[in-house]
Amino acid sequence: MKVMMLVSELEDYTISFVNGVAQHVPVLLGVPRRRYGHLAPWFDPSVDLRLLDWPRHRSPANPRFLFELTRLVRREAPSVIHMLSNSTLWFNLAAPFWRPIPLVTTVHDVELHPGDSDSRVVPRWATNLMARQSDHLVVHGNGLRSLAVTRYAKPLDHVHVLSHPAIQRYADLAKREGMRRRPEDGTFRVLLFGRIFAYKGLETLVEAEALLKGRLPGLRVVIAGRGDDPHEFRPLMGDPSRYDIRNRFIEDIEVAQLFLDADLVVLPYTEASQSGVLNLAAAFGTPVVVTDVGELAATVAPNQLGLIVPAGQPEALADAMLTLSRDADLRARLSGNALAWARGPNAPGAVGEKAADLYRKVVQSCVPS
Repeated sequence: MKVMMLVSELEDYTISFVNGVAQHVPVLLGVPRRRYGHLAPWFDPSVDLRLLDWPRHRSPANPRFLFELTRLVRREAPSVIHMLSNSTLWFNLAAPFWRPIPLVTTVHDVELHPGDSDSRVVPRWATNLMARQSDHLVVHGNGLRSLAVTRYAKPLDHVHVLSHPAIQRYADLAKREGMRRRPEDGTFRVLLFGRIFAYKGLETLVEAEALLKGRLPGLRVVIAGRGDDPHEFRPLMGDPSRYDIRNRFIEDIEVAQLFLDADLVVLPYTEASQSGVLNLAAAFGTPVVVTDVGELAATVAPNQLGLIVPAGQPEALADAMLTLSRDADLRARLSGNALAWARGPNAPGAVGEKAADLYRKVVQSCVPS
């Protein structure tokens, strides 16, 4: 068996997932050179990595690219093709020419996130069409599975759950570079990381900080990532001097240091499917506070990775932050649970083993009886 994987974005997810699958079955991965060229060293040597001259969505070079990609598919003759997202517009035209090879597509977000401009680059009809013409779909939780069955009119046994694997490369980078957590100075650092759009609950975090103004004097709120400008919420801040705002792209080495220094990672989302940030925090053994949206609570609760609060309630978020700041033993237990989960059942190799089993079942189901 050989699996061909294609994806145009989602670098951190792709590295973890592909490396995990490659421990169990041969993998050929096709990705854009412009986005993945500098990341090639992070892939397992067993991955057959193809850095392609992959055009942008509006480029007139797309028809030629699809022709060459189809030639690659026919030459390599994979047992299954796995699209690691459904957000490449032009693949809707190419996929019919790849038959009869079974096509699996991962749908990370069955519903669009409000205010997330990145998710609106590709028309909704195009992402829906890619999912509908795929033989099988992969989602990251049972709740998402139910949504996908309805939205894409798929039989239940054609929609499968594979968890988002732990993102380990930043922890590996920190170890390789001999990085250390900054010395303890009485500061309790709370990190909100990633693409900072409306649904990430930035306003809720700012309101929670204001509620803690006199109760948690050592609080430091770090907001790191491009997106909406956190300074717009300055009037709501209890003490603007307690914020470290980095509204920009964060380089890898800085990401590693942010998670090394964080005492707590918060995901106060008002809406979500799942979260790569949660899987990154787990690799560092950092406790989390998440809201009960999407698959967040369903992941955090059974694995005891952190505390769960209702969405849009700054009082509950403030209480959870205060609880964890005062209970070092609780933080240590949650940290140990996170590391055990990231290195055990949610390690890339463990998720990859389940994916390999899925591919075998998909291929077997296509064999004439």
